[in-house]
Amino acid sequence: MQELAINIADAREWFPHTKETPYILVQVNPEHASTWAVALRGAVRRCYLTDDFLERRAGELEKQLPGTNAFCQAQVIASKLPDAGATMSGDFGEILTYIYQSAQAYPNIAFGPKKWRLKQDRTKPAPYSDVIHFVLPQWPQPSDRDELLCAEVKTKATDGASEPIQDAIADCGKDRTSRLAKTLLWLKARAVGESLGNVEIAHLDRFINSIDHPPATKRFRAVAVICAGLIDEELKKAPLQTSADYTLVVIVVPGLYEAYTAVYRAARSSTLPEGQRP
Repeated sequence: MQELAINIADAREWFPHTKETPYILVQVNPEHASTWAVALRGAVRRCYLTDDFLERRAGELEKQLPGTNAFCQAQVIASKLPDAGATMSGDFGEILTYIYQSAQAYPNIAFGPKKWRLKQDRTKPAPYSDVIHFVLPQWPQPSDRDELLCAEVKTKATDGASEPIQDAIADCGKDRTSRLAKTLLWLKARAVGESLGNVEIAHLDRFINSIDHPPATKRFRAVAVICAGLIDEELKKAPLQTSADYTLVVIVVPGLYEAYTAVYRAARSSTLPEGQRP
């Protein structure tokens, strides 16, 4: 979470569990959700591009376009963030799950690729498994305490025909059977040609070549991020028994559409002041 400049100990308070079985129910407090436009504007922007990239590219763009450096930064940010709509909603659910999954691993450090930086098209979701974290408490020495955390995320902010709980469960099955392995290989291929931030090829190889290392634990989550106004109807479709293969997490956000819209609006204007540039 250091890459996103989020204090994970503080963020833990955003996700209180109000139920543990047969699924985890997380009910976000309205007061917390109302702070996200400020608290997450820089973090959401960093999910798509780093401070270093933003400053460097804006400096290059300043020589080509009329306007201030701040104007050029805003243009760079706009070129990376999704437009309003289904992709923005889905991305926000994934980013919220990334923060939640990090919080659940605390005090261990969980880190993973910001897949939103690797999009080929900002108007579409990132490919493969949604959210991945590595927990490597003795790194650079692999150990049997190592964990790989993988979450499949579905988001429902407005009323419609989608079924986020069932869809998250179904697609979590794809992660367990084959998609996670494909995701790790895809990430390694991308890591050869570009930086994945704090994720290195050696971290990926620890799980790709798992037979060469001590046994590691893989934990799978099916996560449904749902607006509070829709939750009663959606929970009627939740399973009545706990699964041995995955953990279902339902994150309830009051005013989800308004919350993520405000966050992305703030992220678009989260340029780097002169005194805070790298």
